[in-house]
This record gives sequence, C-alpha cells and structure tokens, in this order.
Amino acid sequence: QVQLVESGGGLVQAGGSLRVSCAASGCTFRRCAMGWFRQAPGKEREFVAAINWSGGRRYYADSVKGRFSISRDNAKTTVLLQMNSLKPEDTAVYYCAAKLSTELDPPRERDEYDYWGQGTQVTVSS
Repeated sequence: QVQLVESGGGLVQAGGSLRVSCAASGCTFRRCAMGWFRQAPGKEREFVAAINWSGGRRYYADSVKGRFSISRDNAKTTVLLQMNSLKPEDTAVYYCAAKLSTELDPPRERDEYDYWGQGTQVTVSS
C-alpha cells in the first residue's frame, strides 16, 4: 500500500511563490510516476503536472506552463511542485498522485493514477 502525504500549502498573495511537497512511503518510489492535480470549489479535479519514474520527462497543464515546476528526489522519496507567479485562479486543493509505472511518459489523466494523497490547500489572494 502506498501512502502519500502532501505539505506546504498555505496563503500567498498574487505574484508570489509557494512550494508543495509530497512524501511517499510503502512503495518502490523509483518505479512510480508522480503527478499533481488540483481541485477548486465546484470544479472537477484537473491535471497540473506529472513526472516520470526517472525524472527525465515532465508534463504541465497549459495553464501552469512556465510558472510551475515539478521535480522529484528518489533518495528522499519526495516529489515537489514549485509554484511561481501565482494567480488567484490557482487557488485549489492540490493533490499528489502516484502510479506504479516505469514507462517513459508519465500519465496525465486522473483515472490512470493508483494512489492519492489527502490534499493541501493553496489559496492565492488578489
């Protein structure tokens, strides 16, 4: 069983930066593709970013491209999401997700992931 625990959310002003982290346990982290999704009130959970098992391939939603950066530290079994130039529309609960996969491309669809964290709130004030 894989456990994912997010941390680092909070309140930030528009234009500011925030970094959220996801600590994984109970799995062979090196064999997992990792993703970040977010869900705003009244909206469906949407893809934000994904990184493959080696860290060699990354994908971003168009809405965050150039502002967000996903990375992983396999030794520490953590995945990070650095968020810069934050906008009020980035306000959401951010979820970490994992999929046992050593494929080159990490999944970008919500239904492809096997494990989820409990989420961390990110609020961007205008």
